[in-house]
Amino acid sequence: MDFSRRLLEQFVVVAEERHFTRAAERLSMSQPPLTQAIKRLEKAIGVPLLERSTRQVQLTPAGKAFALDARHLLDAQSSAAERARRIAQGAEGTLRLGFVSGASYVSVPRLIGMVHDNLPGLRIHLYQRTSAELADMVRSRRLDVAMVRAPLADPDHLDIRLLHDEPLVCALPAGHDLASRDDIVLADLRHQHFALPSATALPGLSQLIYAGCRAGGFEPRDGGRADSLMGMLGLVASADCVCLVPREIRDGTVPGVAYRPLAADAPRLQTLVIANAARDDALVDRVMALVGRSA
Repeated sequence: MDFSRRLLEQFVVVAEERHFTRAAERLSMSQPPLTQAIKRLEKAIGVPLLERSTRQVQLTPAGKAFALDARHLLDAQSSAAERARRIAQGAEGTLRLGFVSGASYVSVPRLIGMVHDNLPGLRIHLYQRTSAELADMVRSRRLDVAMVRAPLADPDHLDIRLLHDEPLVCALPAGHDLASRDDIVLADLRHQHFALPSATALPGLSQLIYAGCRAGGFEPRDGGRADSLMGMLGLVASADCVCLVPREIRDGTVPGVAYRPLAADAPRLQTLVIANAARDDALVDRVMALVGRSA
């Protein structure tokens, strides 16, 4: 049974006023059309909703129940319309956010906190992949936004914003001779074995480490490889090797590993936020604007 919003509003006002004349005044209409509208409503439902007298109107038990449900329907319609407007404006909805493993310690909480502070109506679904996989998922619209490491092998069709950059630090066994220093010069690591990142899983970090070591005058010695930062730190904790990792990884506790800053020649790793450049999505526009303001 289909009732217009106007008809429901008319009945609710009559139920509140218990008087047709006052109800008609609230509705900015004359009384006879209002009376006829309520009669049509009762006929459509098939039961009396009102008990009429010369002085006032009383609700029947069915009328009381219908008035309550009508209010709920009107509220639901208003809420649905408002929610549609909020979604169209990017103030509400679901954000599919991808991230690389190393960003989970600082960058992910930082971005989520920024989104929640400014867009509290958003729900966030998280997906962890490599930078290359995340870029493909953003281009194919399987993700809305992703946090990746620079440099991107294929930046085509992507809107790219810098979230932050940070220096690499040296992770080494807690009992290592260099662990007592305030900072470490890259050249001091020339005789150390390195836990190295997989060039496939962590291409940006891999390139940065090799470039930094070469700038220090040496090639890093291969002491083991891993496809995640935690894997690299596991090698450091259990073997006689060192590695270079983003500074934010220090917030993830790995027993037996010490972190020391590198001297002024420390390579820096950039964390980027990417979205599809051809998008038509107000929600993503607002998230990317937040990233732009925070950089």
